[in-house]
Amino acid sequence: MSIDERLKLVVSSSLRTILASGKANPPISSFDLLARVISAGPPHAGLLPGSGPAPRLRLTDLRRFEAILECLAEHWDEGVLVISREEGSGELTVLDAQLGRVHKTNMGGRNDGVPHGKKRKRVVDEDADSAAGDAEEEDEKESEVMNRKPAPTTLNSLSKEMKEVYSLLQRGTARGKLLAEQFHSVNSSFEPICANITKEECMKARRELCPDEASASAVTICDRVHFRPLIRPHTDPTLGHCSYLNTCYSEPTYAQSPSIPPMPSHRQHTGFGVQGQSAVTLPSGLGAGGRGKEKAPCRYLHFEVDWAENDGSGYFSHRAEMKKKQHKLGLGFGPTGKETALLPPQWINCDVRRFDYSVLGKFHVIMADPPWDIHMSLPYGTMTDDEMRSMPIPMLQDEGMLFLWVTGRAMEVGRECLRVWGYTRVDEVVWVKTNQLQRVIRTGRTGHWLNHTKEHMLVGVKTVTDANGNLKMPSWANRGLDTDVIVSEVRETSRKPEEVYGLIERMCPGGRKIEIFGRKHNTRPGWLTLGNQLGADQIYEEDLAARIKARYPERSAGLPQNPNHLNRQ
Repeated sequence: MSIDERLKLVVSSSLRTILASGKANPPISSFDLLARVISAGPPHAGLLPGSGPAPRLRLTDLRRFEAILECLAEHWDEGVLVISREEGSGELTVLDAQLGRVHKTNMGGRNDGVPHGKKRKRVVDEDADSAAGDAEEEDEKESEVMNRKPAPTTLNSLSKEMKEVYSLLQRGTARGKLLAEQFHSVNSSFEPICANITKEECMKARRELCPDEASASAVTICDRVHFRPLIRPHTDPTLGHCSYLNTCYSEPTYAQSPSIPPMPSHRQHTGFGVQGQSAVTLPSGLGAGGRGKEKAPCRYLHFEVDWAENDGSGYFSHRAEMKKKQHKLGLGFGPTGKETALLPPQWINCDVRRFDYSVLGKFHVIMADPPWDIHMSLPYGTMTDDEMRSMPIPMLQDEGMLFLWVTGRAMEVGRECLRVWGYTRVDEVVWVKTNQLQRVIRTGRTGHWLNHTKEHMLVGVKTVTDANGNLKMPSWANRGLDTDVIVSEVRETSRKPEEVYGLIERMCPGGRKIEIFGRKHNTRPGWLTLGNQLGADQIYEEDLAARIKARYPERSAGLPQNPNHLNRQ
């Protein structure tokens, strides 16, 4: 049996499994369906004849996968597939899928010679006993059920004209495609993690799939990322994995982060808090959570990446190469309407509650991750609801967008603050948190009723209305580029995913951007960061530095030696 035939069996089995479980519902693109087939794992033992492991698909095998889908669309023993390929781009979409013994007379397929609406002629045996008669009746009922025509799906019940309309709606517009190409990531990579975590467990699982010892002896580990457990003198492997893994307060990797405040016993008496408050009380306790690991280190299992040069041999990493575009959309460049060079990262170390925001000027984008009082013990100082409402956010914008991080009870307080500050909430981004092993966190550090595994970022627009009272959206904002869900690994306390900056910069390219309540790891080119843990000020805008110097003569804004060589926005 050739490799293509073996792959076809694997794909057929995986499609049947994911469609029956509801993990994939048409219409779905071939790429998304391939990702679900890969995540479904290897097929069950005995599916393929002969020895050796079953072939595996990768995301780079999209063309081969589409060829298999086209074959299954012609004839599939498990059911019926309806596919459509878009002209020009060549993108393939699975429009409909039905499992079971389906007759394709209404779907353009063959009938297989089985008549509909006719019962099998029953031969009556006068001498047969009642038990045999019952058996024949059951057999006839089963035959009727097998030959019964299934109810048509929504797509199958449409007329030919409506199917054409539906197919057109599945295609992207030229404007959307050009915008997506314009902001496409260069050399993006994805490193999948082995579901067995360690190399030993991976080897064990792969050997169990082998039919004999001879083939099992030749098995190697998969080409995915593996981890090795960290066994320390205080580790008790019987307790299982630590809920926080590399973000556990007792882990050296966590303590070494420059964005983490010192341990309570090492703090100076001058105090430490979000806004210079006194030293806060950190949580304590063994295992999942406490920073009191000065007294008791975490006894749960932790991991580190287990990698060697010969791991994943034969795996070719496909990198995306930017192609020269013949056409470019003349919009999507932000307020200036053209591409502009970004200034280096700027920051002002200050008490954000008392700083005079009038010296900062106007901004097109504001992002804030406030220290909300969520009525829990946190490793940093918090601000009251009244302090948050009184923040001078309105003076920073005449027109623009505000991105506000909220969690817990702050989800309601944040919405209220938007209204008080003069904003209208137009959307919301959800960050689904994963741990070091790329699994959803089941034990969050926040939450009174349920453990939180996500955070929310409210998206607001400055409330400016036209003559008819309708909300005016910023004309320079790009809409429809990204989704409202980010799945990303957690890091230090209160540190947000890097993906959110890309989302905001694609939606609002160019222009002035400010982040409030930031730390050193938040500083980025094109952004001004405000916070009280940033060190000496660094300003590259001459007019901003002059206004700060005039308002605060005691401050020394760090201007470059020759600021004129920078292109200001």
